[in-house]
Amino acid sequence: MKKIGLDTTDIRILSAIQQHGQLSKTKLAEICNISPTPCWARLDRLKAAGFIRGYRGEIALEKVANFSLVIVTVSLTHHRKADFDRFETFISTLDEITECVATGGGIDYILHTINPSLATFQALMDTLLEADLGIDRYMTYFVTRRVKSSRPNLSKLAANWPQ
Repeated sequence: MKKIGLDTTDIRILSAIQQHGQLSKTKLAEICNISPTPCWARLDRLKAAGFIRGYRGEIALEKVANFSLVIVTVSLTHHRKADFDRFETFISTLDEITECVATGGGIDYILHTINPSLATFQALMDTLLEADLGIDRYMTYFVTRRVKSSRPNLSKLAANWPQ
C-alpha cells in the first residue's frame, strides 16, 4: 500500500483530532503549532481525502447502565464468499454486537458484544445459532476489566510506514 502524502503537520492535525475530537479552528491550530487558516485548509484536505471518518464521544457506559462486555470468537463451517457475506450482513443488524472483525487463521471473526445480563447474552447467541449462518463453533470470553484501551500513536505509525 502506498503512503498518501502526509507530512508531520498533517500527522499532528490527525493526532489532535484523534485525541480531542472536534476542535475550534483556533484551538486546533494552537495544538498543531501553525496559524489557523492553513491549519483549517489542511483539515479540509484531510477530510476530503477520507482520512477522518467521523467524530465520536467516548461514553463511560458503566455510568449509564450495568452491562457485560463479552468477546466471542466464531468459526464458520464453510469458507465461501457467500457464507462470509451472509454472516456479516446478519451481524450488521444486531445492536448488541458493537464490533466485528474478520481474521485469518484458526477463527473467522471476533465479536464484541454489550449485554445487560447473562440471559440477554444467551438470547443473542441463540439468535445467531438459529439464523442458520453456518457457525461451526464459537468461544465466549467474559471481560472482567479493561486493562488498556487506546488509539494508535499516529506519529510512530507514520514514521515506520514503508516508503
